Amino acid sequence: MLLESASRKHQNTALMRLSNSDKKRFRSIGHNLNPVLIIAQKGLNENIRVEIQRALTEHELIKIKLITSTREEKKALTDTICDEFSAECIQSVGHVILLYRAAKKPDPRLSNVARNSI
Repeated sequence: MLLESASRKHQNTALMRLSNSDKKRFRSIGHNLNPVLIIAQKGLNENIRVEIQRALTEHELIKIKLITSTREEKKALTDTICDEFSAECIQSVGHVILLYRAAKKPDPRLSNVARNSI
């Protein structure tokens, strides 16, 4: 199972290689965003999964607040979300993570990246 997880992680990073300048730009855009979800004790249930999928599809760049008791739990939950939704964790500060997944057809009215492009 550990090998399988490492293999999926390698596939995801191979698909989404962001340059440091892109990550820096996404962090500056994400600074003004509010978390769209708060994940607490119940963890990743079906409703949370649906909402993450919707938010990443529409907005591309989202913040999620994770309420966990340890750093290891937070790291495991972040890795699970990134693997399951083919997203990349741009930044993790405190209990908040910033995720990015490119949309197939970004809507300029909804996409946080398109609305804040220079």
